Amino acid sequence: MSTNLLTESKGSNFWISINRADKMNALNIDTLREIKLAVAEANASAAIKVIFLTGVGQKAFAAGADIAELASFSVEEGTKMSADGHSVMNSIEQSPKPVIALVNGFALGGGCELAMACHMRIASNNARFGQPEINLGLIPGFAGTQRLCQLIGKGKAMELLLSGNAIKADEALSLGLVNQVVPLEELYATAEKFAEILSSKSPVALARVIESVNAHYSFEQDGFQKEIKEFGASFGTDDFKEGTQAFLHKRSAHFKGS
Repeated sequence: MSTNLLTESKGSNFWISINRADKMNALNIDTLREIKLAVAEANASAAIKVIFLTGVGQKAFAAGADIAELASFSVEEGTKMSADGHSVMNSIEQSPKPVIALVNGFALGGGCELAMACHMRIASNNARFGQPEINLGLIPGFAGTQRLCQLIGKGKAMELLLSGNAIKADEALSLGLVNQVVPLEELYATAEKFAEILSSKSPVALARVIESVNAHYSFEQDGFQKEIKEFGASFGTDDFKEGTQAFLHKRSAHFKGS
């Protein structure tokens, strides 16, 4: 049983909480591996519609990588850790079910990268974001140099990456790094309310939206052609039939995910 994570199914929501509050929920190798397994577990359950990722306590979502673990790494060990970290982040980004980061405090270094890998981010008003690896003579290793540019643009991303400065939740919102900022005591209720909206949608369509958006940032795919393919394929689903019939008969749709 994992001691690094707490996982719980609540209705159609699956909660993954990093359980290392004494270390500000720092991400060691075992924790990263367990996050990937937990996301896979949620995706394997037809009952789960939305995945939440957060940290235990009120101080940190994840305050970065575990420096004590990586301080003595060799080049080979550092390279492997980065590759493994990319694999974890990619598994989140490519999840067919929406993954929402609930950022309840510090999201620094690997923690910021973990939040950025999620499809959306809801932050508490005490949240802080940054990539301070430069202060250790490092660069981000879990795709921080890539996703930060995607989310907030090259110029501002370069500023944060080169300076190592952290930004507050309100600035993160203005830059587009987070989708919403709420008081800490309202964070979970806000997330659950939004999950109700997502849970009412077609799981098949949600997955296709995620795939198509991700294709835009892939060097291996043409996002425009991906959209055409997924749009056309949607016409062959039971969810499309249900959605259109519900609209025409002025009733709520009841999607089954097929």
